[in-house]
Amino acid sequence: MPYTQRNVQIRNVKAGQDVVIYQPANVYDCALGDDVFVGPFVEIQANTSIGRGTKIQSHTFICEYVTVGENCFIGHGVMFANDMFEAGKPNPDRDSWARIRVGNDVSVGSGATILGVTICDGAVIGAGSVVTKDITVKGVYAGNPARWLRAL
Repeated sequence: MPYTQRNVQIRNVKAGQDVVIYQPANVYDCALGDDVFVGPFVEIQANTSIGRGTKIQSHTFICEYVTVGENCFIGHGVMFANDMFEAGKPNPDRDSWARIRVGNDVSVGSGATILGVTICDGAVIGAGSVVTKDITVKGVYAGNPARWLRAL
């Protein structure tokens, strides 16, 4: 059966000083600030920016058009998704995809899903949470959908 094989790659990455990317990783057409750590089995897609000092743990998927601030922690197996399947199927029009913004000093627990939202500085997202709405007040959020639990 014929097929096309493509290997994981690090391509066209604008990287700051002391960036660490563990292989295998698929990281392309994005920007990584100084002291960014990327664990193995991570994909970071095009038009994405990861701020200085941010740590991204293994098995995380960061789709296109995501901005992650400085000094964030993104746990294992976190999924970012910005195509909201508004027509009931994948949307091929990239320009219509949501832009995801994560502020500075945000921690996202393992297994969380971040949809087309903005998360303010200093928020904590619990493991396994699904963030479906903007988070505008610093605090701890958890659940599906994620809801405010307490102030920080």
